[in-house]
Amino acid sequence: MRYTIVIPLLNQLRYTEQCVDSLLSQGIPVEALLLIDNGSTDETPSWLASKPEIRSIHNRVNLGCGGAWTQGALASPDSEWVVFLNNDIVIAHDAINAMLDSADRYRLDVVSPSLVEIDLDYDLNAFTKLFIAEMRDVVREGWFHGVAFAVRQGVFHHIGYLDTDRLLFGREDSEFLFRCQHHAIRMGTVGNALMHHFGSITQIAMKKEQGVNKFGDHRYFYSRIGLSWWGRQRYKFIRKNRAAQWARQERAAHKMTLHMQRRAGAWIYQ
Repeated sequence: MRYTIVIPLLNQLRYTEQCVDSLLSQGIPVEALLLIDNGSTDETPSWLASKPEIRSIHNRVNLGCGGAWTQGALASPDSEWVVFLNNDIVIAHDAINAMLDSADRYRLDVVSPSLVEIDLDYDLNAFTKLFIAEMRDVVREGWFHGVAFAVRQGVFHHIGYLDTDRLLFGREDSEFLFRCQHHAIRMGTVGNALMHHFGSITQIAMKKEQGVNKFGDHRYFYSRIGLSWWGRQRYKFIRKNRAAQWARQERAAHKMTLHMQRRAGAWIYQ
């Protein structure tokens, strides 16, 4: 099999349903889906039980994204790629195969699609056609995002799986990105694939429920990857400067970027 799509779940069934429906409507084979339920307390378990054609794993406790991602990857040994998706995304074209085709074209071993985030108050089908026609040859090399990313199996064999340390809480993708950079893994975000992301719906709900503004301790994350205070200031500066440079270049050439937000009818370019 070319790929397995691993989607961690924690409540938010409405988003899960529209995500799965979106994927299947674009021709994704049902056998390519693997849903990991991280201890949902809403109707998610009963919905999964009503869908025996969709592979799923039910965890009695929340293992976090890192735990669910690694669980899904370990359950997909025969897939060339493991695709990790948030459950609050929708697509209007075959974004999975398009993304992997671009990875093969540019010899990338970790790849992410382009994103529009937050408000879906535009015609996704029409915009996707326009976006792909304009941006299909654009690549941000050396970076991927945790909303949706695909990893070749060989990368896991070389540098290991996603970190399951629960204290990272939401920074598992950043830890994996740092590890990939350290080991010179070829990565990129491509313009040949586009997804709409509603915006960390599960984490927002958890923060509201627990009455906190953010999860985890960023200092712990930086200590895990071995960066001092000065090291992390430099790392953040380089990352932000690079993103700003990409956005300027893309807007100048194409009047849009590989990462955008849609808020109150306006476009924000990132």
